[in-house]
Amino acid sequence: MPSNSPINESGEPVRPGTLYVVATPIGHRDDITLRALKILGQVDLIAAEDTRKTRRFLELHGINGSFISYHEHNENERTPQILAKLQNGASIALVSNAGTPTVSDPGYRLIKSAARNDVTIVPVPGVSAAAAALSVAGLPTDAFTFAGFLPKKKGKRLKQLGELVQESRTLIFYESPNRILTLINEMIDILGDRYGVLAREMTKLHEEFIRGRLSEVLEILKTRSGIKGECTLLVTGWDESRTVDWETVKNEIQDQLKSSKEPVSRLAKIISQKYDLPKNKVYQAALKIRSQRTEVRKQKSEDREQRTRDEFGIGNAEMGSGVQQNHWVTKFQFFFKR
Repeated sequence: MPSNSPINESGEPVRPGTLYVVATPIGHRDDITLRALKILGQVDLIAAEDTRKTRRFLELHGINGSFISYHEHNENERTPQILAKLQNGASIALVSNAGTPTVSDPGYRLIKSAARNDVTIVPVPGVSAAAAALSVAGLPTDAFTFAGFLPKKKGKRLKQLGELVQESRTLIFYESPNRILTLINEMIDILGDRYGVLAREMTKLHEEFIRGRLSEVLEILKTRSGIKGECTLLVTGWDESRTVDWETVKNEIQDQLKSSKEPVSRLAKIISQKYDLPKNKVYQAALKIRSQRTEVRKQKSEDREQRTRDEFGIGNAEMGSGVQQNHWVTKFQFFFKR
């Protein structure tokens, strides 16, 4: 990481009219910097996502401050109020419930407004769930794409996943425990059964990292009666070196349809894992190939019937109903029994 020089070791007091963006712990209460504690103890006002939670946390460190709520439901109302206080000379610290403010947390509108009005904004770095999970995931860290929380609406969520299919950088997502199973299922269908790492309850008592193919992570989670704690999911990016010839995949599908009695969905899962392809793409291809095979068999059957008619000198008009049709059916049956 780049470093700035010289390092400021003066420990200067907070400055009037300044907005401090302060990172707080994501779990373990000791994961906060000495500088953050000093600033939180000196500012005129602390804008917090949850004032009660932040107050309790700071009391553990002997800090009693003045608070104002700032969260996603009152951002529009609070932003001009806080901006006015800053312009009048107040020093204010912005904190979220956990981690770094504005990173999938409230604060963007306030930062944007403060910057537009030439208010001094100072970062006070610390914990970030994305950086913490990436540091222990064992996935490429030279470049990554942070997607955060995907939309709750399925259509928008699937669209965003589709846009990430050929992203070669490590992908980082946040998700709630209530929706993580759905997200992983959708990823398998759209991104393919890639290698991933699920980080859960980081820095807390029940901290856990589940590593493996997304399907393996999914199976582990399915065995549990419930999932707790916010989840950070990291997934390998698109690997161009593993790109396979689609004709090879289609030939594999055709061979499996001929030789296997497994359902199409099961065949699609097996083949998608083998070639590291999105299961939904393989499934749709398998349905199309199966339909084509059915059409071919149907056409062959019709051709055989037509050749039989030709052999007996029977025209389509002669294949009427009732007695005539029964007569010709009897003749066909006799012919096929010979």
